[in-house]
Amino acid sequence: MDISTQNTDTDDTPPPTAPPAVTAEQKRAARGATRPGDRIFLALSRGSGIFLLVIMAAIAVFLTYRAYLAISEDDANFLTTFEWNTGLVPPKFGIAVLAFGTVVSSIIAMVIAVPIAVAIALFITHYAPRRMSGPVAYVIDLLAAVPSIVYGLWGALVLVPHMDGLFGWLNDYLGWTGVFSWDDGAPRSMLTVGILLAVMILPVITNVSREVFRQVPQMHEEAALALGATRWEVIRMSVIPFGRSGVISASMLGLGRALGETMAVATVLSPDFDIHASLLNPGGGTFAQNIASKFNEATEFGRDALIASGLVLFVITLLVNGAARMIIARRSEYSGANA
Repeated sequence: MDISTQNTDTDDTPPPTAPPAVTAEQKRAARGATRPGDRIFLALSRGSGIFLLVIMAAIAVFLTYRAYLAISEDDANFLTTFEWNTGLVPPKFGIAVLAFGTVVSSIIAMVIAVPIAVAIALFITHYAPRRMSGPVAYVIDLLAAVPSIVYGLWGALVLVPHMDGLFGWLNDYLGWTGVFSWDDGAPRSMLTVGILLAVMILPVITNVSREVFRQVPQMHEEAALALGATRWEVIRMSVIPFGRSGVISASMLGLGRALGETMAVATVLSPDFDIHASLLNPGGGTFAQNIASKFNEATEFGRDALIASGLVLFVITLLVNGAARMIIARRSEYSGANA
């Protein structure tokens, strides 16, 4: 037989080989850390998380127990009473004014601070030249390091005396709403507190938002520019959607500081236990300010009452953080971080 006529259609594909056996060490690696350093780090990380939960639970138990001792002796409705007098027999105290003042002043601060902080962060990261962005960012960082009492002194000595012009303008043009009516009293009001809190939380929101905007992938911005987008359209279509979750997180950090701010509010506000329809007239109060101003002079029962109000502030803070986590989780699918 001619060798040239030999069948050349034989299959040269090698037979399939069995997958390599998985060793016991590989199985342990798949289940978790195997090296001593990894195991130690895992144990420390897990222990830190558990320790944090234990601390939170201990705080909640302490506040709840002391609050129960006070509320059980309260002769008024703790949630709706417009009075704080723990020296009466029986005592009468409530948190209606404190809750209203805390929420209103924080909302005013957020309404003022968040747009300005986001605008500053966008200016630093996308508009300002490098020679300018560095010093501006440095000044913003310095504002975050100013103590609360310094802000309070500035508010009492500088901000309050210069609020008459703003209050008069608001009264002339928006006084008909009732919310901005002014009777020419001292401008130690909820609006002044809100403005002061806005200045205090501005650095926190700006710094976090700035770092988030810096993480926007360069490809996203270049793609938008290649399609003919303007600078603002690039920011609107690429930067803001990518950093939305980060801005929400930054805003919640600022809100947490605004809710719990103590000395600055106590220095600026003229407190009373009444809810005023106008934001310009002096009066009102917040949880933190009330605790700071009454704690030293309070009896043992009075301190329990103040701790009860602190428990309400604790719950409000937890609810705010939980709501923020839900918002971030719902919007994370639209974030450029998941692209």
